[in-house]
Amino acid sequence: MRSKSSYICSECGYKSPKWLGKCPGCGNWNTLNETIETPAPASASARKSTPVKSSFNRPAQLGSVKYNNDTRFSTGMRELDRVLGGGVVNGELILVGGDPGIGKSTLLLQICENTGKTKKILYVSGEESSAQIKLRAERLGVQSENLYLLSETDVETILEAITDTKPDIVIIDSIQTMHIEAIASASGSVPQVRETTNAFMRIAKSMGISMFIVGHVTKDGALAGPRVLEHMVDCVLYFEGDRQLSFRILRAVKNRFGSTNEIGVFEMRDKGLAEVANPSKTLLEGRPENISGSAIVCAMEGTRGILAEIQALVTPTGFGNPRRMSSGIDLNRVLLLIAVLEKRARMNLSNSDVYINVAGGLRIDETAVDLGICAAIAASQADIALPADMIFIGEVGLGGELRSVSQIEKRLTEAANLGFKTAIAPKQSLRGAKVPDGIKVFGVRTISETMKLFRG
Repeated sequence: MRSKSSYICSECGYKSPKWLGKCPGCGNWNTLNETIETPAPASASARKSTPVKSSFNRPAQLGSVKYNNDTRFSTGMRELDRVLGGGVVNGELILVGGDPGIGKSTLLLQICENTGKTKKILYVSGEESSAQIKLRAERLGVQSENLYLLSETDVETILEAITDTKPDIVIIDSIQTMHIEAIASASGSVPQVRETTNAFMRIAKSMGISMFIVGHVTKDGALAGPRVLEHMVDCVLYFEGDRQLSFRILRAVKNRFGSTNEIGVFEMRDKGLAEVANPSKTLLEGRPENISGSAIVCAMEGTRGILAEIQALVTPTGFGNPRRMSSGIDLNRVLLLIAVLEKRARMNLSNSDVYINVAGGLRIDETAVDLGICAAIAASQADIALPADMIFIGEVGLGGELRSVSQIEKRLTEAANLGFKTAIAPKQSLRGAKVPDGIKVFGVRTISETMKLFRG
């Protein structure tokens, strides 16, 4: 039985018989790592190829499949339940990713405090000892008699502990530290991550155990390991936010049992993560008044509208080429809107640096905030302060026209609840829409009309 070596990409899992500087699969450089492969014994191969006539799962009609109504249970945190689609499903495999120190382990320990009253939990850590976990739990005020700690990295030992303990919830922190002895590669390599996740998935599905798996991320913010890791699990959660700021955004990028549009907002405090019940109010607290270049927008995250502040700074450039930078908004989208303002609104921005920022560390991908970005840029260049009780809603097209946006009534209701008196929105979106009391809406068709409106 001879061992052979191959090279596997740590980013996408591409396999090559020889080392390559650039991965043909994903295009990244210096990601192919050598892996020693040991072939299975001939007897084992023969057993796998021999058909087994023992009992097996038979196909069942959809109508005959039964399930219990208590297939979901709450984590005790409403923001997390919202992201998961109403709670955790029994037997669900959840992958939690995020930058180091963002709060992944803190969130999972707080889940143990809430669910430990009725559920048995096994917390497996490959990075900390049991004493270190207890020290962190005491700092967070986590106390539960149903919480069991295990400091182990060997998958076979962990599976035996799960079988003996029979927990309702298992937490693996983290998947990159786990390894299987039969695989001749280092922990965190593509084969180890793939096979360990597969082993945990089988026991979670067979025993109906809800399992949380912590995953490391690369410097680009993507989950480390093969892409098949995200395909194997039922739900993928990302923790977003700057570690220097107190707010954390929990976003689902995959969810087999719920929507992927919902987000959860948390605030990092001394005693752990605190839920933010009203993100709009929290994000707008401390907003400066009578400052040019500040505009309020409303972005829809699932079924909830979130108001955010767009800040723009337009200054004369000191270099040959003007600089454009953005934080919280896609830079390519900002460049497109700057071109629209120059062409359709006759603004001269070719000799100015433009900086865009979303206050509070929030990241917005929705195009319904285009109008607010344009208003902030125009106000900063003219050095005028927009009304503090005005909100901007609308998508801007390349022709300078305002496009319709969805859920206009929910956006206006959220703005009215927070005391905003004026809104500028696409005229066509207001047809048949019920405007809430206390807010006046101006319908506009082009970006030029908007500029004249708030300047007047």
